[in-house]
Amino acid sequence: MVKKILAQCYIYLMLLVMYLPILLLVVFSFTVSDQVGIWTGFSFQLYVDLFNNKDLMEAVGNTFLIATVSAIVSTLIGALGAVGTYYSKKKARKRIETMTQIPVVNAEIVMALSLAVLFVALSLKFTFFTLVVGHVVLTVAFVYLNVKPKLSQMDPFTYEAALDLGAKPTYALYKVILPEIIPGILSGFMISFTLSLDDFVITQYLKEPSFETISTYIQKIIAKHPIPPEVRALTTLIFLGVLVVVVGNTIYNNRKAKNVISKRRRGV
Repeated sequence: MVKKILAQCYIYLMLLVMYLPILLLVVFSFTVSDQVGIWTGFSFQLYVDLFNNKDLMEAVGNTFLIATVSAIVSTLIGALGAVGTYYSKKKARKRIETMTQIPVVNAEIVMALSLAVLFVALSLKFTFFTLVVGHVVLTVAFVYLNVKPKLSQMDPFTYEAALDLGAKPTYALYKVILPEIIPGILSGFMISFTLSLDDFVITQYLKEPSFETISTYIQKIIAKHPIPPEVRALTTLIFLGVLVVVVGNTIYNNRKAKNVISKRRRGV
């Protein structure tokens, strides 16, 4: 009993340490004070200032654009790669799985520098394309690692049964495999989107000079000025948006799991 209480206290303490700074940021996004910790009265003025800050809003638009494009590309490559690896031979599957671990544990600065050197060697200018490539290299392995467990949980003979019944490989992939791995695909998309959203190192090395994202914009402005107070409003909106998506995905997965359990109990 004592161990259980201590374990719960430890978990709640860790959660408090993790989320207290974010909660403080959310609270102080509703006051016009330049410094966090000084309350000057409840106000939505920072949110008004946020949408009036053209440079910051342009950086926000660029950030969401690169995050969306790179997340879509990473999800397609990672999901198809996971399916292809799952149905590969054992030796080939082990080699590919080992290679997918490298981007996860590798230092981001190494990837950024290596890609920058590669593009320079190929005489390619740093453009939106090079930035997308960099973000895809960063995030595609995380999509693979999210889809892989869903494939392992799937009945391996379902796909073969569909082929034996006359279904074409593409149709069987769409009707049999895809519904089973959708939760993993969605999780992989969200992870790749959030990783791209707050990336700084790869973005700084591979972007064109006039292209600013949230991270590069803030880094550029704090070199000469304090962080604008309206950034607190921006981070609050991003946090709430991610929270809604995560909660929605969790509810969807729980309902799907309950439906599967219910069908198994009924013998469907």
